[in-house]
Amino acid sequence: MESGYIKLDSFLKYKNLVGSGGEAKILIQEGLVKVNSEVETRRGRKLVKGDRVEFDSEEFIVDMVE
Repeated sequence: MESGYIKLDSFLKYKNLVGSGGEAKILIQEGLVKVNSEVETRRGRKLVKGDRVEFDSEEFIVDMVE
């Protein structure tokens, strides 16, 4: 059963943008990740299908959820 969302740190790991949850936490807390064009500092931010994540000059659209 789908939960309807994926957490931001899990999404970064799923897309292989970070090597670990700890790395994701640091990058997010440093303000290096945007969600829907706004800086997001909460690693547990719930992403839903259609959200846009920006990291390292790339944009990713959430097209799946856990």
